[in-house]
Amino acid sequence: MGDLTLSPAIPPPLLDLTVRVGCSLAYQATGPASLLLNLQPLPNRNHAVIFEALALGADLPAERFTDSHGNNVIRVALAPGANFFRHDAIVAVASQPDNHDLPAAAPQAPHALPPAVLRYALPSRYCDSDKLTHFAWEKFGQIEHGLPRVRAISQWVHENIEYRYLSGRADFSAWDVLQRGYGVCRDFAHLAIALNRTFNLPARYVTGHLPDIGFPDPDNHMDFHAYAEVYVGGHWFTTDARFHVPRIGRIKVSCGQDAVDGAFSTIFGGATLTYFQVWAYQVARGTVGVGDPLDFSRRLDNRWTVQTEPPTAAGAA
Repeated sequence: MGDLTLSPAIPPPLLDLTVRVGCSLAYQATGPASLLLNLQPLPNRNHAVIFEALALGADLPAERFTDSHGNNVIRVALAPGANFFRHDAIVAVASQPDNHDLPAAAPQAPHALPPAVLRYALPSRYCDSDKLTHFAWEKFGQIEHGLPRVRAISQWVHENIEYRYLSGRADFSAWDVLQRGYGVCRDFAHLAIALNRTFNLPARYVTGHLPDIGFPDPDNHMDFHAYAEVYVGGHWFTTDARFHVPRIGRIKVSCGQDAVDGAFSTIFGGATLTYFQVWAYQVARGTVGVGDPLDFSRRLDNRWTVQTEPPTAAGAA
């Protein structure tokens, strides 16, 4: 499901920044096992892949397919022992922040929503909105429906759920996060999505890369990032309760109803993730190639100022 499939056409933004993103993964297979990998950026109006390389172990058998959410998935059969994977990409992105060119729009009633977005208004495994209805209406019922309510939900989650690095649990739903009061970006996204769905606002879980452009991270965490998109008036608006500020340079990899659909990998059989590294940082265009050694001294981000370049071709329409 491309971003513009359900939205009126909007001219793509100028792509005047360059970002390097990727990951290196290793899995130890102790028996018959396979993976679903979801690593490559989706076509998007806000970014364009310039160069990209993907290594799937030692010529492992692989099959590519598109899932029901439009994600590009690769199914790989693992060999016994160690299996190594690496994705590396140079991507042009816009220096403008989230939603900067999307028009304010009135939300649609459920009967007027496009059929393809209806599933994003329903409870799902990790976004158990049916358990949150009373809480949501008590906290946000008096706020104007649509984008004001979306922003209020994001602000409340940002201010009332504590971010704790490495505190994520694979079995926690939005309801569990609300009771616990802390979590990681995945938990912030699940809770915001579930709360929006209680008001019949379609909301989907998104994973991708988020470089620290114009927003330094003193802890220098580099990881896949999870956030949400809410469908209002024909457009998918980005909402990120983890930061609750418009960010620059998001590179979208996958989307779905919740983390089940957005996992970077799903393991079937006897295998364990033994190594994990992710990178996402701004570079000067033409100075770094895919496969080059990681050199964070070349970073242009992780500071408050934003260094732009002449724009390149626009993202996919």
